[in-house]
Amino acid sequence: MPDFGLPGPILRCLDRGERRSAPLVRLGSATQDSPASPLRTARPPFRLRSAPPRCARRSAPLARLASARDMETLRFTRPELDGVHLHAELRGDPRSPTVVLLHGGGANLHWWDEIAPSLAERFRVVCLDFRGHGDSDHPEALVVGAFHRDLEALVAELGYEDIALVGHSMGGHVALDFAAQHPRVWGLVAIEVSFGAAARERRRTRLALSLRRSYATRDEAVARYRLMPSTPGVSERVRESLAEHSIRELPDGRFVYKFDPRWFGLPPPPYQRLDDVRCPSLLIRGERSTLLTREGAESAVAKLPAARLIEISGAGHNVHLERPTEVIVAVTEHLSSHARAPGDAAILLETAEDRTG
Repeated sequence: MPDFGLPGPILRCLDRGERRSAPLVRLGSATQDSPASPLRTARPPFRLRSAPPRCARRSAPLARLASARDMETLRFTRPELDGVHLHAELRGDPRSPTVVLLHGGGANLHWWDEIAPSLAERFRVVCLDFRGHGDSDHPEALVVGAFHRDLEALVAELGYEDIALVGHSMGGHVALDFAAQHPRVWGLVAIEVSFGAAARERRRTRLALSLRRSYATRDEAVARYRLMPSTPGVSERVRESLAEHSIRELPDGRFVYKFDPRWFGLPPPPYQRLDDVRCPSLLIRGERSTLLTREGAESAVAKLPAARLIEISGAGHNVHLERPTEVIVAVTEHLSSHARAPGDAAILLETAEDRTG
């Protein structure tokens, strides 16, 4: 895997055990906060570790690149889904460690399009549309815990036991809750998972109002498509691509977004399970996020037994759309350190005790 020099600096990489004493570190640029930091002058600023030898031997580099470009579509239902059909996309070598990407509320699996192909060069990447989102069914009943059951059904359908989870916003909440209940999750990345109820409720109200509208033409729906919260760092190319993948036609010929706004009426998921997450975890925050404060992120890291926090400069809530290269590097470096291939029972879970002594 090649080394990457980041086009924009990662502001902070903070282990739980160093939380009280670590300086603010800007990787790849000078800063007055940490003038003597050895990380500041490292070349390159963020070096990816190679994959574990056992995983690297399973497929040749060219085969991995070819499978990363190939994409399989899966549509399935299971008894526990009560007739709901879910949609997923799979990339990468099936023999590689499995990573499931979980989108946020109001989004769909195409929000990972800037990330998934690169991750698939090293991992088996699975992207899921939650019910009420994207090309999965939009059932009449949308209940608390439904998204968790969607993930459980996906894992059962594919026959996976050992997986890593990468979740953005709402998807990060699902990932945290799932990892707390499933000890065979070997790695976790939670991107911009907000823990502030007030900010979350304001965003729910604004987004629900905007997504109830219908449009006379597809072109109008694409032109009116906006990211919530506002994300000026996203290119017009990415915005238009997301819009094209987020629109469906109604029987009357009008167009709406592929999202069920009723999920805003659901109570927020529980967050008291953080202490039960045993796998190595990475939290990613955008420096300019209005939904996840630095204090909230640091508080979550303090509760997770094996966690790091990375803050990405100049990015907001949709950091994986604004700064995909930095997110790819951070996710790959973290998961490559702990990757478990299918059927490999040997993995050392990094716990708080491991880290401190």
